Amino acid sequence: GSHDSFSYWVDEKSPVGPDQGTAIKRLARISLVKKIMKKWSVTQNLTFKEQLEGGIRYFDLRVSSKPGEIGQEIYFIHGLFGIKVWDGLKEINTFLEQHPKEVIFLDFNHFYAMDDNHHFFLINRIRSAFGSKLCSVECVEYVTLQYMWEKKHQVLIFYHYPLYQEYPFLWPGNKMPAPWANTTNVHKLLQFLETTLEERSRYGTFHVSQAILTPRVKTIARHLIRGLKNTLVHRNLPMILNWVKAQKPGVMGVNIITSDFVELVDFAATVIALNDLLLEEDESAT
Repeated sequence: GSHDSFSYWVDEKSPVGPDQGTAIKRLARISLVKKIMKKWSVTQNLTFKEQLEGGIRYFDLRVSSKPGEIGQEIYFIHGLFGIKVWDGLKEINTFLEQHPKEVIFLDFNHFYAMDDNHHFFLINRIRSAFGSKLCSVECVEYVTLQYMWEKKHQVLIFYHYPLYQEYPFLWPGNKMPAPWANTTNVHKLLQFLETTLEERSRYGTFHVSQAILTPRVKTIARHLIRGLKNTLVHRNLPMILNWVKAQKPGVMGVNIITSDFVELVDFAATVIALNDLLLEEDESAT
């Protein structure tokens, strides 16, 4: 999976998003501030298509309306506004059309400046984009690749807002817990990942290990021009990748792992390779 999957493109010319506090909105009237914001808002370099081609199958999505804009268009957001959600969904659907056995998870977990009408608009967009590819809510343990292929489903949508109850194809957010370490310290992060794996639900939910470091205000202040990638990601990714390599998948093991800048190391291939351990277990059992 990728963290803030959509953030490969954010618009410096757009207003600051409603996910930011008043002080940042005031500061952002200075044009240089938005350039700096972009350096800290972008967590991925690859487009949806490039991420999909690289093996990413879980997408972490934050969305917002544009306050003051006529209509109910919804955009991706991380500090600054990204592309229209509709454009992202179409790009993902094109990949799925070309690869009918691939399955993806779209996790809509943060909503900003949205009332129920905005949600109805977005949900209809999701349904228009994917149609019969959408997998209805089911017991998590039943949802194997075989199950998905037989039903010709390719998309699981997780929707962290009460309206999910009105649509059979919206999975509740609590089926996709993603505990967040909220630290700049890689050792604290790895300890947190270990602890939350030990605490993960044995049955009934997926589980996201967020292998990401989060800058604090003072981190940004000290390294303004360097940005997220050069300050936190480059230096710590090798240690994070070593942790991934040491994991085992399956019950009480890792399930979905997300990272920033997924192309910087062999992240996707390393996570995917963990599945081979399940095959080895099957073989030894038989």
